[in-house]
Amino acid sequence: MTTTSTPPAADGTQPVERVRIQGPLRSLLLWFIPGTLGIFILWGAIPTVLLPLQVEQLDPVNKVANLAIVTTIGALAAMIAQPVAGTISDRTRSRFGNRAPYIVGGALIGGLALVALGLSSSILMVALCWTLVQISFNVVQGPYSAMLPDRVPEAVRGTFAAMIGAMTMVGSLGGVILASLLAGSIPGAYLVLAGVSVVLLTLFAVFTGPRDNRGEPRAPFRLRDFLLTFWVNPIAHPDFFWAFTGRLLLYTGYFLVVAYQLYLLQDYIGLGDEAVVLLPIVSAAALPTLVIAVAISGPWSDRVGRRKPFVVASSLIVGLAQVVPWVWPTFEGMVVFALLAGFGFGAFQAVDTALVSQVLPDSHAHAKDLGVVNIAATLPQTIAPAIAGAVVLAFGFVGLFPAAIALSVLGALAVLPIRSVR
Repeated sequence: MTTTSTPPAADGTQPVERVRIQGPLRSLLLWFIPGTLGIFILWGAIPTVLLPLQVEQLDPVNKVANLAIVTTIGALAAMIAQPVAGTISDRTRSRFGNRAPYIVGGALIGGLALVALGLSSSILMVALCWTLVQISFNVVQGPYSAMLPDRVPEAVRGTFAAMIGAMTMVGSLGGVILASLLAGSIPGAYLVLAGVSVVLLTLFAVFTGPRDNRGEPRAPFRLRDFLLTFWVNPIAHPDFFWAFTGRLLLYTGYFLVVAYQLYLLQDYIGLGDEAVVLLPIVSAAALPTLVIAVAISGPWSDRVGRRKPFVVASSLIVGLAQVVPWVWPTFEGMVVFALLAGFGFGAFQAVDTALVSQVLPDSHAHAKDLGVVNIAATLPQTIAPAIAGAVVLAFGFVGLFPAAIALSVLGALAVLPIRSVR
C-alpha cells in the first residue's frame, strides 16, 4: 500500500489521502467478493422466495399474516444478535484474532439451522429455525463488517464499499434466482445454501489472514455502555444518527417491495403460479444497471472525496423506481422497476458503506458500532415482510408502493444533516 498527499481544497477542507490498492490490501478486496456473497445470497433467497413459498405451502389461506409473524420474530433476534456479537468480537483475544472465530463459528451453526429450517413442517418450527438462522448469520455479519474499518484506509473505502455493495446486490439477486430454480425442493434448496455459505465464509476467514491478537490490550466491559449502544444518540453523535436513520429508511422502503415480489407477481400483477418462473427474470433485470452504478459511483466518490451527493441521489432513484409498478401494474412494469431500483440501490450500496465507516463513534469498537448501524441494513430485510403484511392487510398490495416511495425520499433527506463527511 502506498499513499500520496494533495494540497487542501479551495474551501479549506482537507482532502482524502490517496492510497494505492496493492499487496495485502488488494488481496483483502478480492476476498470480500466470496465473503459478501456467502452472507447475502441467504438474505436474497430465503425471505424473498423460500420462506414465502414454505409458509404458503403450510397454510395458503393465512400466508400473508403467517409470513409477517415469522419474519417479525426473526427480525427481533437479528436486531439483538449483531451488536452483541460485535461487542464480544471487539474484546476477543485469540491466536486467530477477534473476527475469524465468529465468522466461521456462526456460519457453521447457521448452516445446521438452515438444514433444520428445510425440514420444518409447522409454522412454529419455521419461526424457531428461521430465528436461529438469523442469530447465527448476524453473529457472522457483525465481525465481518468490522473488517472494513479495521483494515481499510478511509481514502479507498469508497472502492471497497463499491465492491462490497456490488456483491451484496449480486448475492441478494443471485439468491433470488437460485432459490427460484431450486423451489421444487425447499429442503434441497436450504441444503445448497448452507453449503455455499459455510464454504465461502470459511475461505474468507482463512485467506484474509487471521491475526494473533493475544498481546493487545482489552478495554473493560461496562454493561451500561453496551446497552447504550442500542440507542443511537442524536445529540452526542449526530452524524452517526443521521447515517443510521438514512440507511434504515432507504432499506425499509426498498425491501418493502422487494420482499413481497413473489406475492406481488402472484396476486397484484395476476401471474398466479407462473410467478415463481418469472421472478428470476425480474431479479436478473437489476444486475446490469447495478454493475454500472457500482462501477461508477464508488471510485468516483473516492476521486472527488464526497459521499453525500451519491447517497442522496441514489435514494431518490430508488423512490422513483417504485412509482413504476404503482402506475403500471404489469410484468413489464416490474422489470422496469428492477432496472431502476438496481441502479439506485447499487449506487447507494457502493457509497453508503464508506460514509457510515467514517462516522463511527468509537474507533476502538468498530464491530460493536457497525453491529448497531447494520441493524439499519439487516432489520429492514427481515422485518419488511412484516410491515408489508400489515400494509397489504390494511390497504391491499397497491398500498406498498406509496409507503415505499415515502420511506425512500425520507432516507435521502436524512443524509443531508451529516457534517463530518461531504
